[in-house]
Amino acid sequence: LTTDRADFERFARALTAAYLERAAELRECGHALPGAAAALDALATGGVRQTVVSGNIRAVAELKLQVFGLDTPILWEVGAYGEDHDVRADLVGLSLERAHTTADAAVLIGDTPADIEGAHANGVRVIAVATGRSDEAILRDAGAEVVLPDLRDTELLVKLVRDGI
Repeated sequence: LTTDRADFERFARALTAAYLERAAELRECGHALPGAAAALDALATGGVRQTVVSGNIRAVAELKLQVFGLDTPILWEVGAYGEDHDVRADLVGLSLERAHTTADAAVLIGDTPADIEGAHANGVRVIAVATGRSDEAILRDAGAEVVLPDLRDTELLVKLVRDGI
């Protein structure tokens, strides 16, 4: 079976509709990671431009963050999403391009080895957070410059981002 862009567009519309339909359920059953809101706010207050690089399509990424009140500081137009490319490294590169910035001015905060690989393929430093399926050892082994257990230490996270790790 061969698919094309039109198939992807239909899929993206259906996926977005399903997420919109179930937003209340997501809000009830899910939660923002402890420290996430404080981290986003502190970075924004400090003048850090923030975006999202995700394999999710943009509409779904926006909805997921909006449901938990985490969308306000995000510059969506400089992010990169599943509809842009399949390879994480290409998404990171595209986001750098859209942000008109260089790798040495960026820090990627992620929770998977794919995040770390995508960042490093573009010369971007990584703060890994062991809040997903990958524990601290896996993230260290993947090459993250810094690994945090979670996002609760806002002051440390802001310092690491500001100091360029």
